[in-house]
Amino acid sequence: MCCESKRRFLLLYATQKGQAKAIAEEIWQQAGAHGFEADMHCISEMDKYNLETEKDPVVIVISTTGTGDPPDTARKFVKKIQDKTLPPDHFAHLQYGLLGLGDSEYMFFCNGGRTVDRRLQELGAQHFYDTGLADDCVGLELVVDPWIDGLWLALKEAVQLQKEKEGMNSAVNAVSSSISTAPHAVHELKLSSEVQNLKLEDEGARGSDTLSQKLDDLNLVAPARDTEPSLVHSVPPVSQSALNIPVLPPEYIEVEFQDTQGENPHMSSLVSERTTFEVPVTKAVQLTREDAIKTALLLELDIAAFLRALVECTSDAGEKRRLQELCSRQGASDYTRFIRDSNVCLLDLLHAFPSCKPSLSLLIEHLPKLQARSYSVSSSNLYQPGRLHFVFNVVEFPAGPSRPVSRKGVCTGWLAKLVAPLLHPSKNSLDTKGESSPTEKISIFPRPNNAFHLPADPSVPFIMVGPGTGISPFIGFLQHRQKLREQHTDWEFGETWLFFGCRHQDRDYLFKDELQCFLENGTLTHLKVCFSRDSSTAEVAPPKYVQDILRLCAKEVARILLKERGYFYICGDKKHMADDVSDAIVDILSMEMEADKLEAMKILAMLREAKRYLQDVWS
Repeated sequence: MCCESKRRFLLLYATQKGQAKAIAEEIWQQAGAHGFEADMHCISEMDKYNLETEKDPVVIVISTTGTGDPPDTARKFVKKIQDKTLPPDHFAHLQYGLLGLGDSEYMFFCNGGRTVDRRLQELGAQHFYDTGLADDCVGLELVVDPWIDGLWLALKEAVQLQKEKEGMNSAVNAVSSSISTAPHAVHELKLSSEVQNLKLEDEGARGSDTLSQKLDDLNLVAPARDTEPSLVHSVPPVSQSALNIPVLPPEYIEVEFQDTQGENPHMSSLVSERTTFEVPVTKAVQLTREDAIKTALLLELDIAAFLRALVECTSDAGEKRRLQELCSRQGASDYTRFIRDSNVCLLDLLHAFPSCKPSLSLLIEHLPKLQARSYSVSSSNLYQPGRLHFVFNVVEFPAGPSRPVSRKGVCTGWLAKLVAPLLHPSKNSLDTKGESSPTEKISIFPRPNNAFHLPADPSVPFIMVGPGTGISPFIGFLQHRQKLREQHTDWEFGETWLFFGCRHQDRDYLFKDELQCFLENGTLTHLKVCFSRDSSTAEVAPPKYVQDILRLCAKEVARILLKERGYFYICGDKKHMADDVSDAIVDILSMEMEADKLEAMKILAMLREAKRYLQDVWS
């Protein structure tokens, strides 16, 4: 008995923080069940694949950095395909499908994916599947899940078309062979060709209709549901025509069953493949004073879119009309802008339309899936085995014109409430019966950052820039460095610089004592701190922001980056800090190299490509 081999396709991913890789791995895992075998590589591993000779379909998953550029792992690939000497048919043989990841809060949404998609088209490559653009602002899964679901049928059709094309090529080759061996048949072939041309002219219109029909037949259509929707298995709607940012979340329920007791081993589990751990919260520390503008918490863990439906539930005529307006095509952009600019959630929406009284089942059906929240680890397992720290600000939305009541961020508010007994043990340590409260647990899973880590060579100097909670990963860096210094007294260690900033020295100077200890024991060579809201009586105003201190240390920064081939790390807010720091580095390089700004920008680009200028930023 022989079994048919699985059909191959090339799967490439370009990731900055691991999200695109995780989605590519999901595609790779599903491939076998659909009769395919995915040959998966990071797009930077150009020695392991060759698009110039690739015959099988290619699937690309690519993210976008905050500046709208392709991720660092795609820089060489993009540079290669943007070579202006490449002919317009360079990739004429290539069939591909592309899934772009982005965040519409940034100006250049999905520009990394769009750049690659546009250039492949310019070089003659053909789509076998429509491009998907997933938005982290509303939930990547709203596009990613249906895009993956529709991928398999598109792949099967692409493979079938490839086989038919190869069959036609074989037939043409056979005809060519017979012509060369039988010259007397050439005249008959020419006559037949002329007759065929006449038939095509007579039947031109009918032929074009037939061709259109065939093209329509190749389009992916969402299968009609033969059975009633089931809570055991629910199929999301698939749209080939608009794999873009949906105005509303898809109208379906996603239910997960998990047999925790093991009583029914035959029940199918729809739980994600990603490993999740439930871990207890063993410590919570408030790092800021009560009168600080933002509340920053540190937790220690033990690790050994349904507006249309709302319209029908609204009794007030004016409110119903406004909701219908927001549901319309004309009002969609108004609604999107309203939600994004005001940080309005469902609760605020129901407050804004008090006559809207949806049932609990309706809310559950239409609520979008909660996204996991990612936090940078602020501890080293070498320094404190079995413990993990992370730091966050409690997000707060004050009441205003578009928000009748104040509220906290979904995740940070929940975490703050969860650990309140640990923050205030005297008030909350006993329950109503006088017994100690049980240890709270939260679910976590690791999401590795492929580049944002200490240099492999400890003798290489590095600079860390982390204002506010952006200091988080650098505490882990310094803890790790301190342990290495204790364990390897014969090693050579390079300089370590930390640039930190906050609003007030006495309210939100995070990890002040720990940083002083690192400075005293030599783990941290230089500590530069600024306070943006503290008043000063000095004749010369002190620097307010980290980019200001960087400029004051221009010679040392340039020396470390240019002469000593050091590393530069930035962590924190993207919109109001990281771009300003980047501009400061360009100015420093331009000044110290006595070069124009364009040349300095090229040097910075080279540092990024060499993974010596690294960012872990958020909006």
